[in-house]
Amino acid sequence: MVESPLFQLHVFIFEMGTYRSKEAGMIADATDDNSPLTITALQQALAIYGRPDLKKATWQIIDTFVPYAALWVLLVFMVQYGYPYWITLAMTIPAGTFLVRIFIIFHDCCHGSFFTSLRANRILGNICGILTFTSFESWRASHLVHHATAGDLDRRGVGDVNTMTVEEYLSSPGLKRLAYRLYRNPFIMFFLGPAYMFLIDQRFSRKGAKKNEKYNVFFTNIAIIAVIAGASFTIGLKTYLMIQLPIMLVAGAIGIWMFYIQHQFAGVYWARHNERDPLKVALLGSSYYKLPKVLQWLTGNIGLHHIHHIRPRIPNYNLQQCYDEVPAVQTVKPLTVRQSLKSVWMNMWDENSHSLVSFRSLKALPH
Repeated sequence: MVESPLFQLHVFIFEMGTYRSKEAGMIADATDDNSPLTITALQQALAIYGRPDLKKATWQIIDTFVPYAALWVLLVFMVQYGYPYWITLAMTIPAGTFLVRIFIIFHDCCHGSFFTSLRANRILGNICGILTFTSFESWRASHLVHHATAGDLDRRGVGDVNTMTVEEYLSSPGLKRLAYRLYRNPFIMFFLGPAYMFLIDQRFSRKGAKKNEKYNVFFTNIAIIAVIAGASFTIGLKTYLMIQLPIMLVAGAIGIWMFYIQHQFAGVYWARHNERDPLKVALLGSSYYKLPKVLQWLTGNIGLHHIHHIRPRIPNYNLQQCYDEVPAVQTVKPLTVRQSLKSVWMNMWDENSHSLVSFRSLKALPH
């Protein structure tokens, strides 16, 4: 009888015997030279969860797009019938969270994991991209680079949060230090930054973009203009902006925070290219952000990010099942909401202590 990858993984774990704490207690010691568990074995064990499910995908489209559309209709009603604007703004918060959920579907489509059909992924991905003001092809290209270079100190800068090492920061001129401090300021990072990124920066192609990326950025921009024009002739431009802008700001702030906390937290793994361990990159370089069930649902299980980096083609609707059934991925210590707030002050990577440190801690570091 042919043993399944999942059965083989259970055998691997059984053979490893007793786990001992390692790397700040975040993962069991499954990376010793004598351990049979490798990133390849783990990826094979998780392969079964990477099969798209049309029923689950269809239901997720319904339970995401229908509430989002309903909230939009309600918001239009509230604006046009003169409800106090602060009430309207309050209602843009749940609408913004559903837009985050739409972005998670977009994210899965970029990985080709939401549907079996690549064409279906591309069509739905472009629809989601228009709604989230993000080019499907452009974001897909930079995000795939992010997956290929995660945790690699020698290949930073594409599709990730800009992170300097302590040595780089200390050797930089004053203006560059100031720019980095401003970039890392929480207000700029999570409020002004998302507004700039989704409303301005993503209207342009990234440097070195291929033709299909450039065309898709143009297509997305034209589609957004068409939506705005259609809204202007129906509900009115003022009504559209009073609703769309705060929704984008809410969704952008949540989205950037989620992306930030997935790779910027206490105990995260980074290494130089020649020393980089793929297993540690997946299990220690990405967080298991344990959210309350409602928030986990709204963010499409993306908090199970360590699983996503082991096997990026697992659709979001299969991530929880994968976690529940594969012991190896359960060895990662969960990052709670309360613990995650401390990550705001983790600003640079210190290669001596192999950890993220704050600007304030520079004087205490042994350099």
